[in-house]
Amino acid sequence: MNVIAPRTLRTFWQRHPHAQEPLRIWLKIMQQANFTNWAEIKAAFPSADYLSGEELVIFNIGGNKYRLVVDISFNQNRIFIKRIFTHAEYDKWNRGGRK
Repeated sequence: MNVIAPRTLRTFWQRHPHAQEPLRIWLKIMQQANFTNWAEIKAAFPSADYLSGEELVIFNIGGNKYRLVVDISFNQNRIFIKRIFTHAEYDKWNRGGRK
């Protein structure tokens, strides 16, 4: 899949060095994959969540220490990295209406 904005991940792991390894693994898996639907994502990443009203997928990264928010277009074989958070930052964002 074509992963758009991987520099977002690099910027994050510069602030959170422990995130680098799990984010690199996630990026490599996604770049080599050819997911065609949500079920395939869920099979590969059982802890992933789909926000249907917003068409976003949330990945738990690094043993649930980080949350990665992406927009996936299966038709275009594209993943757009929207946001990456620590778990605490995600909880605050999620309670605040996802802005």
